[in-house]
Amino acid sequence: MKHEDIIKLAQEVGFEKLGRDIEGWVCFTEEIEAFANLVAAHKAEVAIAEAYRCGHKDGMEAAAVICENLAYAATIRARGNT
Repeated sequence: MKHEDIIKLAQEVGFEKLGRDIEGWVCFTEEIEAFANLVAAHKAEVAIAEAYRCGHKDGMEAAAVICENLAYAATIRARGNT
């Protein structure tokens, strides 16, 4: 994923750039979670495309990557609840 893609996803969920003279972004918990979900969805799409490109017509490799992404998302959410 390119830097420009990450910025586009962040803006899509509501992250706001502070300004020209100030480095940084403003975001809230809901936006961070939405951003994490978009990134996971993007990774799943890439994994599925790669699995099919490599000849895995049943998508099992892609399914394994999706499950790993979901487990990682659960870990992030758990950290936020402590």
